[in-house]
Amino acid sequence: MARDSRDPHGTASADQPDQVPSPVGEGTGAPASRPGGAGPDNRVTRMGTESIPRLITEFAIPSVVGMVVNGSYNIIDSMFLGHAVGEIGLSAVTVANPTMIVFMALAMLVGAGGNALAALRLGEGDRDAAERSLGNVVTLSLILWVVVAALAANPTILDAVLTLSSATDEVRPYARTFVQILCFGFILQCIGMGVNNFIRTAGAPNRALGTMVIGLVAATAFNYWFVILLGWGVAGSALATLAGQACSCAAVLWYFLFTKGVPLRIRLSCMVPSRRIVGTILAFGFPSFALQAGAAVVNFLLNYQLVKYGALSPLGAEDALASIGVVQRIGMFTIMPIIGVSVAIQPLLGYNYGARKLDRVRATLWLGIAGATVMCVVEWVVVMLLAEPIATAFGIAHDGLVDFTSFALRLWLLLLPFIGFQIVGANYFQATGQPAKAIFLTLTRQIIFLVPLILVLPDLLPRAVSSLTGLEALIVAAPVSDFLAIFTVGVFLAWEMRRLRRMQGTRGRGSGAA
Repeated sequence: MARDSRDPHGTASADQPDQVPSPVGEGTGAPASRPGGAGPDNRVTRMGTESIPRLITEFAIPSVVGMVVNGSYNIIDSMFLGHAVGEIGLSAVTVANPTMIVFMALAMLVGAGGNALAALRLGEGDRDAAERSLGNVVTLSLILWVVVAALAANPTILDAVLTLSSATDEVRPYARTFVQILCFGFILQCIGMGVNNFIRTAGAPNRALGTMVIGLVAATAFNYWFVILLGWGVAGSALATLAGQACSCAAVLWYFLFTKGVPLRIRLSCMVPSRRIVGTILAFGFPSFALQAGAAVVNFLLNYQLVKYGALSPLGAEDALASIGVVQRIGMFTIMPIIGVSVAIQPLLGYNYGARKLDRVRATLWLGIAGATVMCVVEWVVVMLLAEPIATAFGIAHDGLVDFTSFALRLWLLLLPFIGFQIVGANYFQATGQPAKAIFLTLTRQIIFLVPLILVLPDLLPRAVSSLTGLEALIVAAPVSDFLAIFTVGVFLAWEMRRLRRMQGTRGRGSGAA
């Protein structure tokens, strides 16, 4: 894969596995001026000078709220469908869920990767390079949209995807409609979510939040109109989602095209694809892509196991899909605020890492982890106390399914208080230009540990604990995987803190000698 020649993580040595960029603004750590004589934008350079707690609060609040807003799309879809269509609507969205996660993975591949590159370039004082990153992200989004829409227009490919998602004969027509509509409007998600991150890096976190809120409000209104009032069912839910994404997309484009005084703009000259820039964007964005792609793989596999073991239980395959679909949506929703924290501190980590302000890098990381942990604990308490009302809010009615859904919800999120440490810790390596480590750490929770456990535990665990069914044992895989992933991130972060101390000590000795 092609790499930007200014990529900060060049060839590693034994004592210093990852190099940081050469210091800029010698003596102060301040970024150099923009080529052409223009000085850096104060909204950007303040990331290396202002109070870290104040910056994290300013960036995190709108980012967290924004990710909650983004995660609310699926919650709203499911609630409207559950009450208007019943369990079959929830089952259809569960079957469609792996494809929806793939869409998010693609949007984050280009959006998060380009944003990480732009933050590093801004830290180096090269705003032109940051704008080229933004332009190439827009171009990549258009290319991905054409590919996705073309695949969705092919009935053979679409049916193969639904089969891979374990769609039963009863659920398949509903899921096909939902997926196809979302495929044709995929560009709206790419711009509305992926390019939105650049607004935050440009120093306008509240504006980034506003674009997301606009989309959620629109999606909610259109869901009520299309699903409840007009009775369009699954098709109406998908169209309402696209309508909300269209509003977000329009707001994002307006900011970069027409708003005065912004530090970054979408320019046609910057949209010309560069092999070097595209390669670096994909390398930096791959950890975020891997996280979501891993979730999609788990969803494909989980749906298969749900149909298999659900058919062997009194619930049946369709009800098992509906129940665990609700659990997955709540699980995804609970980590959205944590992803919001990791996204919010990403430009702060990248800027200060690029400027070699390592004390600020460490402080940002640990304050981010602390904030994420507090939110996880609050969410965990809510889930443990209100699991039954949460299940019924999605239109799940009969007692047996409510009991199973609440049991699965509590078990699936058992280790939620520690997930903030895992997610923010893994994201640190992406933000500081160490994608290989970030890729591995994101894959531990979603693939390396979870996939084998989903395959093995439903057969093995009931033999050891006779009171557990295969369907119940399937749920145990989630907390076990969480534990292993949390431990692994802890080991990596301990080694990274040691590396940063060595780097800082080496730099201090070099400065003293000079």
